Amino acid sequence: MFRNAITVGAMLVTTAAFAQSEPVGATLEVNGMQMYYEVSGQGDPLIVLHGAYMNIPTMGEIIPILAETHTVYALEFQGHGRTTDIDRPITYPNLADDVATFMDSVGIEKADVFGYSMGAAAGLRLALDHPEKVDQLVAASVAYDASGWQPAFVEFIPQMVPEFFVGTPMEEEWKKLAPNPDGFRGVVEKLIALEHEPMAWEEDVKQLKAPVLIIAGDADVSTLEHNVALFRLLGGGVMGDMGVPLPTSRLAVLPATSHTAVINQTDLLHGFIEPFLQGETPASFMGQ
Repeated sequence: MFRNAITVGAMLVTTAAFAQSEPVGATLEVNGMQMYYEVSGQGDPLIVLHGAYMNIPTMGEIIPILAETHTVYALEFQGHGRTTDIDRPITYPNLADDVATFMDSVGIEKADVFGYSMGAAAGLRLALDHPEKVDQLVAASVAYDASGWQPAFVEFIPQMVPEFFVGTPMEEEWKKLAPNPDGFRGVVEKLIALEHEPMAWEEDVKQLKAPVLIIAGDADVSTLEHNVALFRLLGGGVMGDMGVPLPTSRLAVLPATSHTAVINQTDLLHGFIEPFLQGETPASFMGQ
């Protein structure tokens, strides 16, 4: 999702393609597009979903680290990376359906999901629309309602035009992997339109059964209050040490971290994600 994609562009230019733990890449027809994905590691399946204007390489070192204990399926969304664009809007329900179709095509009945930014919202929508497919969800830099965006970002959305991105180094980076190097403007227009899509998922979130790890920077595009509200909708925010198990969902806030810095906090991310996926909780001195 981002949401302030100019700084995402800077990240695309400066982020190198990290070693992917010997990933195997392939292309699969999904809902009329040719979707590129990579598989690495071994263990329970974990689907990784990138943010807007990103691709698998720009997700960085977190993928090979997660592949040490999971079979990671890293996908590239419509019009991103090596996946083709099609004559269809980019919306969160569409992205979620693409992931569901991909899972059916490769024979994954159920998996853990880790999404960042746009990928986190797509992962959340996947858990809402296809609950039978999501075991646990890690959602980094996400919102469930448009009211949760920082005021500065809300003010910026009406100013977003393709010229902010077209003809910049961001486009040059995009062309390096794109099946159609001339299609950048069309993808940008769809991603700008995504920022104007209605988002009001509170009632759906209340019904969510899958455990969710919410990860946010303390200077993220969504407000801290919104992340806490999401945590409470999922049953979190209660007092521990009272003789009852903790809620299955969790909240982690990264200090001194902006939206585009979240994905680069590899050690912190892994330190939160892996115990969550393994169902581990810190021991208290009260023995609970």
